[in-house]
Amino acid sequence: MLPLDYLLAVVLLTAPPASAESAELPGMFPGLRLPLQTLAVELEILDPREVRYILARPEDFAAVLTLLRRHYQDLATAPTLMDALRFPERATVNELLAFNRSYRQHIDVRQPLELVHWWELRAAVEETDRLYQVWDKVRDARCPYYYVTVRRQALKQLRDLVGEDSYYSGNLPPCVPLWHFREAY
Repeated sequence: MLPLDYLLAVVLLTAPPASAESAELPGMFPGLRLPLQTLAVELEILDPREVRYILARPEDFAAVLTLLRRHYQDLATAPTLMDALRFPERATVNELLAFNRSYRQHIDVRQPLELVHWWELRAAVEETDRLYQVWDKVRDARCPYYYVTVRRQALKQLRDLVGEDSYYSGNLPPCVPLWHFREAY
């Protein structure tokens, strides 16, 4: 069973963001500071590194509570941070993104020289840029120095970009549109 201060913390965090304006809030600060911080970290709406300055001053209580409520609302449907572990490490993703940018540069050089294939090359550029967005979200999700809220938001955006089936199976598209590669004659 939850102690009453933790139960009140749940109620406060899950309320709509706009309802944090109350005269009683500063008086509640001493008893609710630790439960709110603990719960916010457990819900992954506050990074553990933020604890030292989030909810540090009673006069900021209402504003910080509004911020935490917004995080709660924004991340309600976001995957948990553990989901990031299903994807490649950041160093690998950086290499894939570097290859993506090199390939895009290669297409940019070819476009003015191969006017007969201009539309095909333009489509390859658009697909390359779309794939960059996907892998950039993976990189953000796997970045250990980004706050947990940023990483979870990246996971949410990644899931939206690739679709739930691909996301949950860890089946990401290639970093470049391989279907545009041709054999050299």
